[in-house]
Amino acid sequence: MGVRLNEDRETVKKVREGLAAKDGYCPCRLERIPENKCICEEFRRQIADPDFEGYCHCMLYYKERD
Repeated sequence: MGVRLNEDRETVKKVREGLAAKDGYCPCRLERIPENKCICEEFRRQIADPDFEGYCHCMLYYKERD
């Protein structure tokens, strides 16, 4: 399994700026709850799924299939 940053540097820059502005919480989510702290709970579940391949919700990370 491999998790990597999005190859689009502009997307990574914008998401990281959003994370910094929201104290590490996903900039794409409204609620500042533990489940939305980067790496968010949704993507952690997707990482655990051997059949999942794709980006996290905010497009910062990409998970390759096992």
